[in-house]
Amino acid sequence: MKSVTKSKMIRMPLIGDVMMSGARTVIGIVMGLVAGGILIALSGVNPFAAYASMLRGAFGSLPAFSNVLVRASPLLLGGIGVAMGIKAGVWNTGIEGYMYLGAIGAAVVAIQPLSIPPILHVLLSFVVGMLFAAVWGLIPGYLRAYKGVNEVTSTIMLNYVAIYLTSWLVSSPQPLAEEGAFYPMSKLFQESAQLPILMRGTSLHPGAFIGIAICLLFYFILNYTPFGFRTRMLGSNINAARYSGVDTKKQVVFIMVIGAILGGLSGAIEVTGLKHRVYMEFVTGTGYQSVAVALLAGGNPLGVILTALFFAALKAGGATMSIETGVGASMTDVIIALCVIFVIAVGVDGRRRMKKKTAKAETAVTTEGKEDEHVV
Repeated sequence: MKSVTKSKMIRMPLIGDVMMSGARTVIGIVMGLVAGGILIALSGVNPFAAYASMLRGAFGSLPAFSNVLVRASPLLLGGIGVAMGIKAGVWNTGIEGYMYLGAIGAAVVAIQPLSIPPILHVLLSFVVGMLFAAVWGLIPGYLRAYKGVNEVTSTIMLNYVAIYLTSWLVSSPQPLAEEGAFYPMSKLFQESAQLPILMRGTSLHPGAFIGIAICLLFYFILNYTPFGFRTRMLGSNINAARYSGVDTKKQVVFIMVIGAILGGLSGAIEVTGLKHRVYMEFVTGTGYQSVAVALLAGGNPLGVILTALFFAALKAGGATMSIETGVGASMTDVIIALCVIFVIAVGVDGRRRMKKKTAKAETAVTTEGKEDEHVV
């Protein structure tokens, strides 16, 4: 019999996970930035100068970086909501709708002059916003788990329903609407229901720090709890999860509702921390950018932090790049799309290589087993 020597491995729960799972993301982002630089050069602008102005616009000063954090706030919470679905093999693309429902729920409480401490007023706004979004997320979750309805189709359709429902609720003569407003919007939130500004002269509120804390929390939930194990098993092999005793239908519903709650919290923080009202179409496209954030992160909650900050830096720095170099602000969206495409392409190639290696390993084990039988 041939002896097999086992190599010792050093486990690094946080750093190791980021390095191993983030390699594909880093490669895809670098390729996307290179491709974006080529497009910028074709437009007649020096790509190095364009990227330098983008960096200045995102990190050139403390107020500039605070703008990055403000922009990252909804992406962090929305991204982790989608990432949980990716780990479970479910595509929860309804973050946009959950944000609108969360904002409406928060507005119902925030416009009321309640005689309670500000911290309780804000928390109550968050809770009601998350409840509204949870009920909304229960619809596609139930349809996916018990009726076999594709969750991508149902969530995208419900996004449009949520957007138009919000537009109707903030238009006169609805109770939430501001009377005589030039644009459909809700009444102004009470000061006690507004998140504090952390840096004078900026719009920095605690939303980004809440999002980072929740990403860290869900990293440990996914990796060190029975719920996280069931979620990862569901995403890896639904049949194995079912045969091992996991109630896959309930697990799918839970995952969809958790994503909805996080999306609702994202919308509630956006309106209590930045807008102080609910406007018609106040977060157009942010929910779909959260899907891209989760894709770039590969469903890794730690990766969501990095990719959300990356997207926010592109958006914040893109305005400076447009002003200083003349490159259209839409170029940031092009770069984001290129990064997503390259990350997906690298991932496909990686999976193919892994399948080949697995097949070779299985063949080697089978051959070795036959040789051992002949020796015996």
